[in-house]
Amino acid sequence: MDTLLGYLFVFLGAGIGGTLRHTVNRIAIPYSESFPWGTFAINIVGGLAMGLVAGWFAFRGEASQHWRLFIATGVIGGFTTFSAFSLEVALLWERGAAFRAVGYAGSSVVVSVIALFGGMALLRR
Repeated sequence: MDTLLGYLFVFLGAGIGGTLRHTVNRIAIPYSESFPWGTFAINIVGGLAMGLVAGWFAFRGEASQHWRLFIATGVIGGFTTFSAFSLEVALLWERGAAFRAVGYAGSSVVVSVIALFGGMALLRR
């Protein structure tokens, strides 16, 4: 039952985060003809939010696992998965695995873009 409750917290938080993401993208439409300002802002705000939340959970406050799932995985993860990616890079770096952090960051971006082009190419056929 506890696991099911965790999924419910993630589900609810992701709905909020996704709605926030959609709102920011809609607001940014008039400014985004030549550059994806909405996504850019979402990734930066999401990274900042994840840093604040991770720092709060680690250094300042106790929080239940459900609360952590709701905020970090749900709301912030639904807003931008880039925040989770950024946290993982930072954690690798702080654990002394700088080479892995840089490799993970670079390969994630490059391979994800290649995969996107691959998916588009498959559907063009």
